[in-house]
Amino acid sequence: MSGFLDNKKILVMGVANNRSIAWGCAQAMAKQGAEIIYTYQNERLKKFISKLVDDEDHLIECDVTSDESIDKAFSEVEQRFGKIDGIIHAIAFAKKEELSGSILNSTRAGFAQALDVSSYSLLAVAKAGAKILNDPASIVTLTYMGSERALPSYNTMGIAKAALESAVRYLARDLGLEGIRVNAISAGAMKTSAVSGIAGHADLLKVSKSETVDGINVTQEEVGNVCAFLMSDLASGVTGDVIFVDKGVHLR
Repeated sequence: MSGFLDNKKILVMGVANNRSIAWGCAQAMAKQGAEIIYTYQNERLKKFISKLVDDEDHLIECDVTSDESIDKAFSEVEQRFGKIDGIIHAIAFAKKEELSGSILNSTRAGFAQALDVSSYSLLAVAKAGAKILNDPASIVTLTYMGSERALPSYNTMGIAKAALESAVRYLARDLGLEGIRVNAISAGAMKTSAVSGIAGHADLLKVSKSETVDGINVTQEEVGNVCAFLMSDLASGVTGDVIFVDKGVHLR
């Protein structure tokens, strides 16, 4: 099956480089016919995504820590492309100090920053995005198994991801009457910039591989394919869910 996203316009937020899960999602959706629009946080990060995207008209600045920046970004999206059909929220951040040792080392400022960028931003993006989303439409965010298990070196980010997953459920409830579905993909461990920021990430990848059902870690393409499905009308009955794409690691 191909072309099930024909004529869809989808905004992807969170591509850092070609190893980003968000990039895998964008590629899978484009393969199915979607027109992809990208956001970048600032001019420094724009240089990285510009190496991947030829048409700069499809690049829009958006800093999710600023409501003004979010509103401006969605206004620009509407001006350039009209209404859109979906949003990929692949944004998370915590300082390295929040991702090692004991959770007791978490600081008030570091905790607040992680929750703001990694969790609240989904609510802020959905609020602004709902104004320009078609009916039907889909919002997909990215989470990880550390939201429900106390994994080594995930700490504050695990708490932020738990909040993110709760936000998915509340958004699904409140946006359903507008024809907007909201889901999360819990992706398995793979070599990305985000994973590289976790202490002992090499061991994490090795352990994850040993716990998959086939002894092979999930790929960027496999996560992207599930994302494409969730953004399509084929998934019209799926909302408020966390979909695991980790080759069965969460079964252990």
